[in-house]
Amino acid sequence: MRNVSDQERKSASAADIEAVITSYNQGTMVLEAVQSLYSQTVKPARILIVDDGSTDVQSVEILKEIEVDQHAPVPVEVVRQPNSGVSAARNAGIRRTVAPMVLVLDGDDRLEPEYIEKVGGLLMDSSDLAAASSWMQTFGVMDAVVQPAGGEVKEFLSRNCCPATHILRREIWEQCGGYDESMRSGFEDWDFFLSMLETGKYTRIGIVEEPLISYRTAPASSNVRSMEKRLELMRYLIGKHNESYRKYLADALLGIEKISMGRLFGWETEIMSAMNNDRELSEASRQFLEHPTYGDGGMAAAVRIRSKEKN
Repeated sequence: MRNVSDQERKSASAADIEAVITSYNQGTMVLEAVQSLYSQTVKPARILIVDDGSTDVQSVEILKEIEVDQHAPVPVEVVRQPNSGVSAARNAGIRRTVAPMVLVLDGDDRLEPEYIEKVGGLLMDSSDLAAASSWMQTFGVMDAVVQPAGGEVKEFLSRNCCPATHILRREIWEQCGGYDESMRSGFEDWDFFLSMLETGKYTRIGIVEEPLISYRTAPASSNVRSMEKRLELMRYLIGKHNESYRKYLADALLGIEKISMGRLFGWETEIMSAMNNDRELSEASRQFLEHPTYGDGGMAAAVRIRSKEKN
């Protein structure tokens, strides 16, 4: 494949990428999302905002102001629909695009100026990628850099490895049937990534290893609420993507085990730190030492803790 120059990439991206923002009662946050697209070093050809039945007066007025702004550096269209959930909103927006690549952005998040240039460039340069995204810088109640890794379908069986904000190839959205509109409790993006990778058209989802997404965190966010139904949602995913889970059963189970071991080691380290510094243990930590779990590495961790304590 011929190497694409930076100028060629910028020119192609400007024509070949449209952006879809989904919004529901998000007030000034959606304006921040739009402005982050206006500020891109490579701007999208068009921005479509799908208002999923907003009822908040301020949110409705802000969308009207965005819609009539004559000085916007990028054409903007607002699509309005009855409240149908984020999957339906994303599908409605993507359906109206014509560009070969589509940037999907939640209305309460925002992008660093080089997001499209770098993530779109990765997608353009890698013919095996169905979609691409980047690491995330969280803000709000948590300040951290989250580092999803992307990967092939087998990596996506034990966890979601890509942010909901990403750039996808429109043809793969068509081929896999889009977002599952029945999923209104969460994990719809995880399901969508599995569906894209299962088509066999492209084999990976790529990640730019820089925090180019500013991801808003809040106690009542949909991402946090979805964790309350994680087992129920995972059961649905396993049933829907049964063929992939059967094919890569060992990878799926070992991926989950790796996550479990990492968290157990972190807990063990934290307990040891508390004991070494004469800090009071939490009730959960005390219960763990009194009744270690069996068969999952818990008892071994408790033995190591007690051994170090006695030394």
